[in-house]
Amino acid sequence: MSMSRRSFLRRSGAAAGAVAASSLVSGVAHAEPGATSSANAAGTTLEKVGVGGRANAKGYRKLVQGKGWPLFIREELATAKSGRDDRRTAVASFVQLTDIHITDVQSPARFEYVHPIQGPAFRPQEALGTQGAVALINRINALSGGPFTGRAFDCVVSTGDNTDNHEIIELEWYQRLLAGGAITPNTGSKTRFEGVQALGSALYYRPELDKPDIYKDRGFPTIPGMLHAAMRTHTSPGLNMRWYSVFGNHDDQLLGTVPNGLVDWLYLSDVKYDLPGSDPTAQAIGQALGSDPAAVAGMLAKLKTTGPTLPATRDLRRRPYSPREFVRRHFDPALTGAGPVGHGFADPEGPTWYKFQIAPGLLGIAMNTTNSMGIADGSISEKQLAWIERQISSHSDQLVMVFSHHTSSTMTAKLPNPETPGERTFDGTHLVERLKSHSNVIAWVNGHTHRNEMIAHRGSTGKHSFWEINTASHIDFPQLARIIEVSDNKDGTLSIFTPLIEADSPYTADTSDLSQKGLASLYRELSYNDIHADLELLGKASDRNCELLLTHPLR
Repeated sequence: MSMSRRSFLRRSGAAAGAVAASSLVSGVAHAEPGATSSANAAGTTLEKVGVGGRANAKGYRKLVQGKGWPLFIREELATAKSGRDDRRTAVASFVQLTDIHITDVQSPARFEYVHPIQGPAFRPQEALGTQGAVALINRINALSGGPFTGRAFDCVVSTGDNTDNHEIIELEWYQRLLAGGAITPNTGSKTRFEGVQALGSALYYRPELDKPDIYKDRGFPTIPGMLHAAMRTHTSPGLNMRWYSVFGNHDDQLLGTVPNGLVDWLYLSDVKYDLPGSDPTAQAIGQALGSDPAAVAGMLAKLKTTGPTLPATRDLRRRPYSPREFVRRHFDPALTGAGPVGHGFADPEGPTWYKFQIAPGLLGIAMNTTNSMGIADGSISEKQLAWIERQISSHSDQLVMVFSHHTSSTMTAKLPNPETPGERTFDGTHLVERLKSHSNVIAWVNGHTHRNEMIAHRGSTGKHSFWEINTASHIDFPQLARIIEVSDNKDGTLSIFTPLIEADSPYTADTSDLSQKGLASLYRELSYNDIHADLELLGKASDRNCELLLTHPLR
């Protein structure tokens, strides 16, 4: 039975929705229709959102403009007091990106053929990822600041899975997108697209071929020239504000799941495997990716002699990078962009976690929650956790937000981490309790699940409570990023506003427009129609545009 994208992404942790449901007591979350009257909603999902239009005869839907989502007031941790709109002052305003998954779609080190079992293995829009990312950057740059506080953005934080397969070339594209400059999203042959969308079977969306496939059976369009347009050099303006990177499991391991070193030969192979969906080996690999990724090595070794394969031009730029190289490359002066040098990392040879000043009075702590043992879930090391607690305690006069890739419910990989030998590892439940032991932590911001969700973590007092803010990805529909605004209500409470934003591209794609902006539009529309798409990734209406109330811990 095919596993949905959502169930694959969240397969091994307790469903975070259950956590939120338990905290969402009747009467503590409600829509506030008039709450946006004084906000600058332009360019956000408060104003408008993309929704599915009328289906064609086979079920494919063009995206069209729909009504914006309302603001929900969330009072699980503190009661909203009247008059706060007139009293509040801005503390900080920034943008969270997450799960951009910049992908080398022609790489031999991919398992697209298991997508009937593991949905994320292939996405019909994935060749257009860099164009989609530029459209999102354009949106961020065009906004004047937070819609509720009016404060100009202090920074952008990307909370992991910046790359899809931790290849050097993917990291270069990701950094070039955020720093600005020319990007040529092509590897292997300089003249021919060598991915499964051109050379593969009917198991994939093959946009340039006037032949049936399982996606065209559902109404996907034939688009002559799309893949060749996707390979063209295009330009990113770069973010016009400082930006920070957080490490995710796809930045750490092959496809975010396979332990490092086991099948690294795949990256520089001159063939690409393409098994029929009915092949028992494809079935076995698909199941192993979700339960025992280390077992994949033996199965692939067998395929070396049995095939079937597609030709792939060897490209040294596909080699995997290490966590240390990820850090070092953020110090490359050619990729600094708006800064800062290092983008948060303290030293080119330093750890993969760091602290940074979001705004005066608000400290950010970026955590590395990946576990290189394999499987997508995370954990945190003993040394890192001790460092985090020291930073929180030594900045007791400041508010603190922590950032990670994994959520509290997807940090279940308590196996020893090869990156931190000899250290104990801790799960998300333990991390939540440690954060609640401090009185100045106000939020934990993360990604990984590709789903919008707000979780109230109530501690022993209001000052020992915080919000967990989980945001949908920018590869799977709804393809969002999130503005996060912190304001002091001057009544003993804080408000954290969480309006979502979409990329700056037309909702309705024009298949004849293969410009950068036209491809970005296709990127979103194809993701909406993906056969593995899961609209539950939108989250509940009360998990999207929110005002999260909590006690001001420093008052």
